[in-house]
Amino acid sequence: MTAVSVMGGSGYVGGELLRLLVSHPDCQLQIVTSRRNAGDPIYRVHPNLRGVTTLTFHKESLEAVASKSDVVFTALPHGRSMDVVPELLERGLRVVDLAADFRLKDAASYKEYYGVPHGRQDLLKRSVYGLPELHRDEIKTAKLVSVPGCMATAAILSLAPIISNGLIDLERIVIDAKIGSSGAGVSPTAASHHSERTGGVRPYKAVGHRHIGEVEQELTALAERKVIVSFTPHAVNMIRGILATSHTFTNGNIEPRDVFKAYRAKYAEEPFIRLVSDKKGLYGLPNPKVTVGTNYCDIGFDIDTHAHRLVLFAALDNLTKGAAGAAVQCFNIMCGLDERTGLNLVGMHP
Repeated sequence: MTAVSVMGGSGYVGGELLRLLVSHPDCQLQIVTSRRNAGDPIYRVHPNLRGVTTLTFHKESLEAVASKSDVVFTALPHGRSMDVVPELLERGLRVVDLAADFRLKDAASYKEYYGVPHGRQDLLKRSVYGLPELHRDEIKTAKLVSVPGCMATAAILSLAPIISNGLIDLERIVIDAKIGSSGAGVSPTAASHHSERTGGVRPYKAVGHRHIGEVEQELTALAERKVIVSFTPHAVNMIRGILATSHTFTNGNIEPRDVFKAYRAKYAEEPFIRLVSDKKGLYGLPNPKVTVGTNYCDIGFDIDTHAHRLVLFAALDNLTKGAAGAAVQCFNIMCGLDERTGLNLVGMHP
């Protein structure tokens, strides 16, 4: 049994993490911190956990967390992890960070996408990008794992096998992502106001989105040459879920079997990747609706012979496979557990 704590447990990602950890058979949940809600029972913020846990939120205390934990999940706002994580590591703890602070290996890229210099550049090379499908062996021995951004996860997982097999033009990749309102976090804004969001589709950060840095970093490593992607997200009228549609252009003629072969070679043994390409039924291509609450990423494709275009689709729950579920999957790998432990979750339909 591993003693775990969560720093920053009052947000949507923190709540999803707690939902998974309270029933995890190899976790003993110790401390859950929240500056805003210290002293309140967890169920007051996360009502789905009423009757499931009697824990209350604890004030943020590195000493208390370090004294009672083997592994710490940090679900703090972007920018705060770089202040907290180094001290946790110095105290001998292993850390799974769900913020963006240690995802990028290049400090210049961090400044480009986040607008501030990185305060602990020495840890950027030591952190492991927490995408098990690409970095499982590194995660096994990591002291610091940085969970990817949710939209980056969807884009990378759908593109990685295609790029590894040289099927597309690396200079023309256009990613169009649709994301539910929970991706904006728990703090309301004018843009997340119900009357503004409902009934619309709103492009935002149409160019230069932060997740571009992660996507290019991982795809460049696979291609062994610089990969440039175009990326535009859209806020859509759902609460949870992402659908990433990647428009790519082929190097010559390809057949469906070529694409299936690439995906199966990479993902045949992956427990949370499902290939979805069915010519019949409403769900013949990925739809985030059926991934909600699960750690699955559904991937599909279609071939546009007219325009020599290969269209890739990836659907996942932004709070689970896109954040907390991925964190627990990494935790399982770090602890030598079956990585499906605590994550055998089936989605709902309808």
